[in-house]
Amino acid sequence: MSMSFYPKRRRVPQVMIVSLIDIFAILLIFVIVSTTFRKEQPAVTIRLPESKTAAVSQPKREPLVLTISKDSELFLDDKPVVLERLAPLLRQLVQRDPGTFFALNADRDAPFGTVMRVLEGLKEAGVKGSLTAFMERSK
Repeated sequence: MSMSFYPKRRRVPQVMIVSLIDIFAILLIFVIVSTTFRKEQPAVTIRLPESKTAAVSQPKREPLVLTISKDSELFLDDKPVVLERLAPLLRQLVQRDPGTFFALNADRDAPFGTVMRVLEGLKEAGVKGSLTAFMERSK
């Protein structure tokens, strides 16, 4: 039996920077590619009503968005519209393209009467089918 007077020297752990640079480059490329760019925010800021059961639908085409602000201002795709001119304007759009569909984006503090008059305008214009309603999911 022989005795060892010199204990084995432990290797000092080292971090290989060269391999880490490759990993950081791949992560950077992943983050850049997976970043989604938000659509430009509309000129009207509204607070959407909340819903715990709101389903996210993926339409094939972008709908024309009817926005009702809390001050009863009406916008069709960010362009101001007078409520009395809404039905003829919608009728014109539907006649031009029968596949047009609409989405309602109403502020939670918008008067219910205004929302009902917009819905009546849609019906008067001959808009058929379901109307998409935008809601924020509650946290």
